[in-house]
Parts: sequence; structure tokens; C-alpha cells
Amino acid sequence: MKMQSIKVLLLIKLLTLHSLLVLSASQDFDFFYFVQQWPGSYCDTKQGCCYPSTGKPESDFGIHGLWPNRNDGSYPSNCDSSTPFDASKISDLTNQMRSDWPTLSCPSNNGLTFWGHEWDKHGTCSESVLNQHAYFATALSLKNEINLLQALERAGIQPNGQKYSISDIKSAIKGASGYTPWIECNNDSSGNSQLYQIYLCVDSSASGFIECPVFPNGSCGSSIEFPSF
Repeated sequence: MKMQSIKVLLLIKLLTLHSLLVLSASQDFDFFYFVQQWPGSYCDTKQGCCYPSTGKPESDFGIHGLWPNRNDGSYPSNCDSSTPFDASKISDLTNQMRSDWPTLSCPSNNGLTFWGHEWDKHGTCSESVLNQHAYFATALSLKNEINLLQALERAGIQPNGQKYSISDIKSAIKGASGYTPWIECNNDSSGNSQLYQIYLCVDSSASGFIECPVFPNGSCGSSIEFPSF
């Protein structure tokens, strides 16, 4: 009986240690990057894209992810393998996610792989404030707070393949949101730089937008294309 009690006690200690390690990892961030991508720029590359099995997405920015990040520019990832993505937990969000968080990877699919990757890599690191359902629901809500495409179009910046000043793009988004964005570019099939992703920052409780404490590395140049989709 004494040996059995020791084994039970040891097991409890190990489980407690695991829980503390998971909690520590999940709290190890200072803010979130909220990242949206332009589908035309995802597709207009040498690699190309595939539309979701549900059909071509709308011509609008789509969510890429909500990523915990640190003030020194580093970030945690894959923080808790004991809580893998479970599609049944977000069944009430699926229709909205197909619209606002579409996948463009090949081969065509229903988005579950993409969403699962985002939860496993990034979402598990936010569990101190967001469970799986809250993680996706929060990202969807954030997208609805700021309409990026509308902000750009009101400033005369249209997805028509023309080049626009990177400073004008930033000014249009800051004017609509109140916050300075970071712009990520990629190259089209001819090697031209184009508007790819827009980053805005969210506080560590995921309750609202903030000015970014730090921006990712990289630059786009002074003017970039905004391709159609």
C-alpha cells in the first residue's frame, strides 16, 4: 500500500508540473499580431493557389491568424500538445470562418487543416486568456471591427494591379483604425512586390487593438502593387 501511495503521489506531482509548464508557456507573451492576407497576392505567385472546396472566397482580406508575440520580437509556438485542434468545438463558427478565414492552399480543402495549424501553433500559446472557441471567435470579431478593404478603397487604393505608395496604404489603415499597421509584401509571378499581409496589434488579454510594441523584420519598398482577385 505504501508503494502504491508513493506512485499516486508521484503521478500527481508530474501532472501538476505539466499543468504549471503549460500555463507558464501559455502566458509567455506580451501582445498579439492580428494578421490578414489579401487573397489576390496569395494566388498571384509562381506557386499559385487553390480555392476552398466550398468555392472561391470573396474579394476581401481574410484572416491568417492571431499570433501571441513578445516585446523582443520573439514568439512562443506549439505550447500545449494536450489540447489539439477539435473542429467540434467551433462548429457554430464554421460558416463565418469559411467566409472570413478561408484557406487557399493546395489541394483544395475545407479549411480544417489551416485552422488546426493556427490553433496548434499559435492558439495553444494563448490558453491563459482564450480557449479554442474563444480564440477563433475573437479573431472573427477583430476582423469585423476594422474593414481593411473599405479603408483602402476610401483612400483611392483599389485592388486593380496598380502600384500604390506604401506610406499611403499605412495612412489609410491608420486613419480608419487609429493604429499603425505593418505591411508584408510578397512577389507576383513576374517578381513584382505586392501587398500581401497587414498586421495590427492586440493587447495581451485580446480585448482590443493597441499600437504595436515591435514590428516584424522586412520591408516592401516605397511602392507596391495591389492585385485584383
